[in-house]
Amino acid sequence: MGGLILILGVIGNVISVLMFVSPMKTFVRVVKSGSTEEFESLPYICTLLNSALWTYYGIIKPGSYLVATVNGFGVVVEIIYVALFLLFAPPFKKRRTAILLGVVDIGFFTAAVLVTYLLLHGDMRINAIGFMCSALNIIMYASPLAAMKTVVTTKSVEYMPFLLSFFFFLNGGVWTFYAVLVKDWFLGVPNGIGFVLGTLQLVLYAIYINSKPPKYLPVGRWQKEPLLPQHS
Repeated sequence: MGGLILILGVIGNVISVLMFVSPMKTFVRVVKSGSTEEFESLPYICTLLNSALWTYYGIIKPGSYLVATVNGFGVVVEIIYVALFLLFAPPFKKRRTAILLGVVDIGFFTAAVLVTYLLLHGDMRINAIGFMCSALNIIMYASPLAAMKTVVTTKSVEYMPFLLSFFFFLNGGVWTFYAVLVKDWFLGVPNGIGFVLGTLQLVLYAIYINSKPPKYLPVGRWQKEPLLPQHS
């Protein structure tokens, strides 16, 4: 059983690393163009917080070093992404990114660590951080719901990158299985939700992969507006 847990943890780490680096193409484009264009920093700000909290969780919970290592890698990657936003974003987006970074990733994370470290002990500390991590993970996994709605509305998978959906499916499935084996429900519940949502996204791909999207999307009774591709 211990060998199976280790193998699943290693596989989960590899898949999670692929998820973390999947936006690399976007940031190569940002560096080449010298601008963040219409891309937003909020997803990377939130993922940085999520990775930082899971790293802390993996450190304080005995036997969870695989959770700590992969999310530690995620922290490094997300810091690079946010730094590129601060470097290449227009002035108003730089200010907003800097404020969000200070409030969410520095302020909230520091407060969470200090409060749980100073006021809570043992299992209470682990449970408090586990609840926070699970909530953030559920929000992260729920983020493609808007894209799924757009796929159904436009009958086009252009708005939902396949690789990200595939990695959501794999990541959720592997970490759910791992969580069941080690009996870690803070890890299992959000990844179980991620596995279900990833499966639904792949089902939508199978349904709409060969569909032709409409050229116009109604925005009023008499008015139509061209569909513009969203950045991924």
